[in-house]
Amino acid sequence: MKLQFLLSLTCIANLAMASAAGAENINRRRLPIADPHPQKVDKRLPAEVKMPKPWQGPEAPKGSPNVVVILLDDVGFGAPAPFGGSIDMPVLQQLADNGLSYNRFHTTALCAPTRAALKAGRNHHVMNMGSIPEIATGYAGNTTVVPDYAQPVAEILRLNGYNTGAFGKWHETPGRETTAAGPQTRWPTRQGFEKFYGFIGAEENMYEPSLHDGVTIIDFPDRKDYHFLEDMTDQAIAWVRQQQGLRPDKPFFIYYASAGSHAPHHVSQEWVQKYKGKFDKGWDVIREETLARQIEEGVVPAGTQLAQKPASVPDWNDLSDAQRKIFARQAEVFAGFTEYSDYEAGRLIKAINDLGELDNTLIIYISGDNGTSSEGNQTGHWNWGHMLNGVPETIEAQMEHYETWGDKNTYPHMAVGWAIAFDTPFALTKQVAGDFGGTRNGTVIHWPNGIQSQGEVRDQFAHVIDVAPTILEVTNIPMPQEVHGIKQIPMQGTSLVYSFEASDAPERHNTQYFEVVGNRGIYQDGWMARATIGLPWEAPKKMHSIAKDDGWELYDTRTDFSLSNNLANQYPERLKAMQDLFLKEAIANQVLPLDDRLLERLLPAVAGRPTLMGSRRKLDLYPGSWDLVEDAILNVKNVSNSVTAKVEIGSPQEVNGVIMAQGSRFGGWSLYVEEGYPLYTYNYLGELHTLRSKRPLTTGNSEIRFEMDYDGNGVGKGADIRLLINGSKVASSRLDATVASRFSIDEGADIGMDRGSPVANRVVGDKRFSAFNGEINKVTLEIYPE
Repeated sequence: MKLQFLLSLTCIANLAMASAAGAENINRRRLPIADPHPQKVDKRLPAEVKMPKPWQGPEAPKGSPNVVVILLDDVGFGAPAPFGGSIDMPVLQQLADNGLSYNRFHTTALCAPTRAALKAGRNHHVMNMGSIPEIATGYAGNTTVVPDYAQPVAEILRLNGYNTGAFGKWHETPGRETTAAGPQTRWPTRQGFEKFYGFIGAEENMYEPSLHDGVTIIDFPDRKDYHFLEDMTDQAIAWVRQQQGLRPDKPFFIYYASAGSHAPHHVSQEWVQKYKGKFDKGWDVIREETLARQIEEGVVPAGTQLAQKPASVPDWNDLSDAQRKIFARQAEVFAGFTEYSDYEAGRLIKAINDLGELDNTLIIYISGDNGTSSEGNQTGHWNWGHMLNGVPETIEAQMEHYETWGDKNTYPHMAVGWAIAFDTPFALTKQVAGDFGGTRNGTVIHWPNGIQSQGEVRDQFAHVIDVAPTILEVTNIPMPQEVHGIKQIPMQGTSLVYSFEASDAPERHNTQYFEVVGNRGIYQDGWMARATIGLPWEAPKKMHSIAKDDGWELYDTRTDFSLSNNLANQYPERLKAMQDLFLKEAIANQVLPLDDRLLERLLPAVAGRPTLMGSRRKLDLYPGSWDLVEDAILNVKNVSNSVTAKVEIGSPQEVNGVIMAQGSRFGGWSLYVEEGYPLYTYNYLGELHTLRSKRPLTTGNSEIRFEMDYDGNGVGKGADIRLLINGSKVASSRLDATVASRFSIDEGADIGMDRGSPVANRVVGDKRFSAFNGEINKVTLEIYPE
């Protein structure tokens, strides 16, 4: 779609607002709004001069409501009960009963692209967020470096008199920019939010997370039964209460980005037990039952067909008893996590209601940032790190974790069959941008003061880029032409306000492209054309070729809600026109070149992604260096490497703690001291291999050194490892395999402790996070490429 302003005339009419301080009309088209110049004073005495009204910054337009955007993660169209699914979500249901449900609302098919598009009102490639930061490339559209010429709606609201807070998942900052070296330009508190509490990356351990408050790394609260969703909600409630207590006249904007229900599926047994046995009937029956409810409840049109699932997804009845047992458990945990996510969002809504502000608050509740994730592949995982590194799990290994599935000793994901079931009536999933199973998410808009219609369904085509224009129209704030001295490109979305009171209003968002990792599609006036390169769980197998531009299909979504009837052969001329339109949109939105690599792009050198280290082979680190993600330090995978620590200790037998650790209890490595003896543990995706020195350290200064001689000839190969004290070998061993692609998505490297979950799967010494109780002078990390 060409870049053009699509805000409604209602919004554009509000061009100049008067400040409460009595200043002249102000220009909201150029932000920030300039402070007024003081009048000249020609009197000598204070008594002769009227005290001017203080300027406290711009105020929001009169009557502007509060705004809350709730975004769940990896919850598909057919999961929530309010959209016919099998997972109870009473908060979403209550909002739907008193608001509007959008059954043709679309995301981008992937986490970070949806978030960038949502907050800025521009297509994800225009925001350079064609994929996620972990697999970014060097091509424009896929760098994941959001541009300053497309400021997010949060910054627009903040500069127009709103208080702004973001809580939960961020996932819009390149890993190399998440350290003290900065830049912090693309952190939440530089992207319009005055308050941020949550995690910066793609996913997080719910029990032992790596957190930030603003730009500061913090420890998660040390309390029994801690869960991040409760914590982030507590923080959001505390913030809005304080904000309203101090400035009840000032509207607020909250971006509540839940971690649920992205892997790891972490939730207490209290929530899991609610679904005990509910999924024993299997994903095929769940799909059929879901579609029947969707038709009965008017979520989908009568006559909607169940799209045929791919042949690579087995029928439930063809599975073994053990497979059915563990797979049903996976769905129980996912469902419990999803309902719990809805519950925590409800606590925030209740707090707003208790403040008397619910009727004056526009709530946009999007029940997923893409379709349900099929990234658990064919079997699901007790440790999702196996999938990231291409290592299969056996059903026998999973059964060992049956009772503890979802607790802190697992990092679980579910089998692809459930992803398709929770995307009913569609056939495909997250990452498949040309299928509505990857992009359609049930959305509810609730605003009692502004929407009279209640409990109704809206079926106009909508897209996540429509959220920001909707917010601007509702708040009577115009799209700025300039922000911080930088000319802004137009928003591309279409405000949904036109649909609030007109269920039969013609849709205004008529054309929309889709693309993620080569899978692509184009929508225009009810028609949908698509080309699917590959399915996530079948990687690296490819169904079609980007080079050949083959595999295109055509659907009439006006009569085919679920994309079940391919009309490519009946309408070849229309299909060709749609292909041409996709190319036009791809060029205009910097989608090209199309890159269908996936796991390969986890390695920066393969992806063409810059890292903080560049070509460096040596890095000195010091105490206080925490949570350094893998793109921010030297990559010790698939290469010979060493870790050298210069330490000073007192009585050796009393010395304990971690010197350096990278990763988590689900994959990584740790160099530490226990009762004076140096140790090194290599955690191969949950399997621990430990070297222990045959002699202890001595009082005073010592050099502890670990060395790995990598076998070479590929990734994930074995290595010889050894431990040295002051140049003398004190232990050696052999690793048959090493982690190939990623130790951890959520946990980085720490000096002087092991924050988050422990790599060695236990606390060393008596301090939290196995904090080292000696003195670390320096730790040197070196790599030795072939």
